[in-house]
Amino acid sequence: MPKRSAGLLLYRRVNHAVEVFLVHPGGPIWANRDDAAWSLPKGEYLEGEDPLSAAKREVIEETSVAVDGHFLPLGEARQPSGKIVTAWAIEKDIDPAHVRSNTFLMEWPPKSGEMREFPEVDKGGWFPVPEARKKLLKGQLPFLDRLAQALGYCSGQ
Repeated sequence: MPKRSAGLLLYRRVNHAVEVFLVHPGGPIWANRDDAAWSLPKGEYLEGEDPLSAAKREVIEETSVAVDGHFLPLGEARQPSGKIVTAWAIEKDIDPAHVRSNTFLMEWPPKSGEMREFPEVDKGGWFPVPEARKKLLKGQLPFLDRLAQALGYCSGQ
C-alpha cells in the first residue's frame, strides 16, 4: 500500500492575480535546490486518520500557523515516488517571515555517525501561479491546475 500525505494549498488574491504559498524543504540535501523543489505544506498520515485533520496539523508543524475555514478539495495526485498526496485549498494570507517549522534528525555528513538537527521547512514564500509552476515539485503540479479551474482562471497566467 502506498504512503499517503495530506496538505493545504494556501492562496491569496493580489491585484487580480492569484498567488500560492509554498514551503522549501530544510536540510542539506535541499539547501541548493530551488526550481522543482518547493512543496505544499504537507505530511504523512496514518491509516484511519482523517486526511483533512492531518493536512491542518502538518501546516501547523511546517509553518506554525493554524488554518481553518472553508477548504476546497483538490483531490489526489500520485507522486513519482508512488506516494499519494491529498490536498485542499484555502484562501489565507500568512506572513512568510513568521514561518517556523518543527525539526528532524539525520546523520550528516553521510556515514559520519554524527546526528544533526534540521528544520523540516527552511522557508516559505508566496508565488504567482506561473512562478509556482517552476518552483513546485512536479508531482504536485496538478493541484495548481485544479485550483485554477476551481477559481476560474488559467493556471499558466
